[in-house]
Amino acid sequence: MQEDNPGSATGIARRRGWGWYVLASIVLLMPVYWQPRVQAGDLSSHIYNAWLTELIETGQTQGLVVVRQTTNILFDLMLGSLFRLAGAEFAQRISVSIAVLIFVWGAFRFVTVVGGRRAWHLLPCIAMLAYGWVFHMGFFNFYLSMGLCFWALAATWEWTPRGMAFALPVLLLAYLAHALPVVWTIGLLSYQWLATKIGARRRVYVTAVWLLAMVVTQIVVGRNTFSVWSLQQIKMSTGADQVWVFDGKYYVVLAALLILWGMLFLDLLKSSGARRVVSSVPFQLCVISAAAVVILPTTIMLPGFSHALVYIAERMSLGVGICVCALLGTAIPRQFERYAMLGIAVVFFGFLYRDEKVLNLLEDRMDGVIAGLPPGQRVVSGIDDPELHVFAVTHMIDRACLGRCFSYANYEPSTAQFRVRAVEANPYVMANYKESWKMQNGVYVVQDRDLPLLQLTLDGEGKMALRPLKAGTPCGSTSLKALPALFPLS
Repeated sequence: MQEDNPGSATGIARRRGWGWYVLASIVLLMPVYWQPRVQAGDLSSHIYNAWLTELIETGQTQGLVVVRQTTNILFDLMLGSLFRLAGAEFAQRISVSIAVLIFVWGAFRFVTVVGGRRAWHLLPCIAMLAYGWVFHMGFFNFYLSMGLCFWALAATWEWTPRGMAFALPVLLLAYLAHALPVVWTIGLLSYQWLATKIGARRRVYVTAVWLLAMVVTQIVVGRNTFSVWSLQQIKMSTGADQVWVFDGKYYVVLAALLILWGMLFLDLLKSSGARRVVSSVPFQLCVISAAAVVILPTTIMLPGFSHALVYIAERMSLGVGICVCALLGTAIPRQFERYAMLGIAVVFFGFLYRDEKVLNLLEDRMDGVIAGLPPGQRVVSGIDDPELHVFAVTHMIDRACLGRCFSYANYEPSTAQFRVRAVEANPYVMANYKESWKMQNGVYVVQDRDLPLLQLTLDGEGKMALRPLKAGTPCGSTSLKALPALFPLS
């Protein structure tokens, strides 16, 4: 048959199509490789705990165990396997690359299916969301789960048996990464299924029921467990907040993106009519996702954990952002809107390149100090930049200690949310999360059992140095401005 012939027009077109995807993937992965290290907050803690896992499994530790669990582990399993295969550098680059490609192309597939055509003009927007707040916080289990969920949403959009057969194992894999996006996806799928069974005019009533259910959930959760809700969650309802990464200059990108989204939405209203757009499933999915971010608690204490599930609204705004892209994918963009989207992305990634370069230089300084230590020392960091929107400096000490020393305040083993857990007091990491948190924030009073313990700090001249901590005194902390002003006044 002609379509099976590699030399046929169909075969050539297919190869060219795949060629564009390969080329786009190479460009999309540039931020993973353009600096000496991937600057992504919690990634430092993930790779440090991959090293701890090796020590535990080879019997070189006490008081630490590796447990079996069913969620919040997929990225760590991948990272740990690659770490054993080829070391920390290879493991981080490849694991993050896989996560980025799964997320970007899952989101692209979802936007394409909803819009009915390949939304190449929205790929720069998807890329910005992919490298936004969630990425730079280093929440890679959540991030990977969200990417897989977009593949499942795309597969089930038309509710075909083949699509459903594909989506089920994908959702199970997503749950292995993180449960939160799976719960969100099931909610969206339930609404979509109902929406296909009723007329457009009645969908608003189903949406109202969904919103009421969220309010009831908020009340029930608030009365039965510790939770936190804030008015600040309203700011996250569009998903555009994901492009606010490090500091104030990203507001320029955020504002420009909102303006462009508004223009595309007006184009959609003009071309399709307001009533048709508002009653459409893509619009209702945006409403439901945004409402979930605004109404539901952003922090919940779940049974069995020593640390609450935090930043729920901040994380889920990523899903809202992609849902907005899916809605706007049904609009036909004007030429200048295509160029504007690309221009905003260029500015955004320009900011990222500059900021990540500065952060790598800061980590170079940290590495230089830690490298002079004899192996096996316990170290905590007393350096942080509280003005940054992500924890860019907080966990740097974890990666600096990898294979050299023990990051004593590392939070993962004491939370009971990860595979590596502290089951008793030990010489490697604090077993109590509250004490770990206090130590990270400089208010912990050092005990005799913690000694000997060194702290990375800044001296009077701003140079990094290690100082021994003494029992009975607070460990203290030093603030620094990690990122200099983009346009200094003098």
